[in-house]
Amino acid sequence: MSENMNAPELKDGASVEVWLAHRVSYGETDAMGVVYHAEYIHFFERSRGELCRVNGLGYNDVEAAGFMLPVKEVECRYRIPARYDDLIWIHARITEWRRASMRFEYRIFDEGRTKVMCEGSTLHACVNREGRPVPIPAWMKERLCSGGEKDKEGI
Repeated sequence: MSENMNAPELKDGASVEVWLAHRVSYGETDAMGVVYHAEYIHFFERSRGELCRVNGLGYNDVEAAGFMLPVKEVECRYRIPARYDDLIWIHARITEWRRASMRFEYRIFDEGRTKVMCEGSTLHACVNREGRPVPIPAWMKERLCSGGEKDKEGI
């Protein structure tokens, strides 16, 4: 089920990605019957967490090692609304590594993975427990780059 959907040029070896299936629940929709705009940011977060998990790095591992990855920036562009009970596919990938931050890019597709419904990105700083920026540890980058492309059905 994995495929490369017009992937952007990657920087500094970023290449890991994941697909996550999600069935839209009634509680994720608004009075107009479409997915509430802020829910897309949650979809991004779920796929980002899955990307980390399939590569053997849970966020609890990051925190236990004394690091946090707060969101510095979010971009989201809505194209086609998702509705209650739609099966959507969330594609997440790491597209950029910087000294003390990393960028994740997301595309949300319809059930057939032919139409882009939403796309966006998040930029995450790497900080210590005091909230000060620190370089991304080599072990973290190695673990996040270890798995390549993955499929995960999370219906």
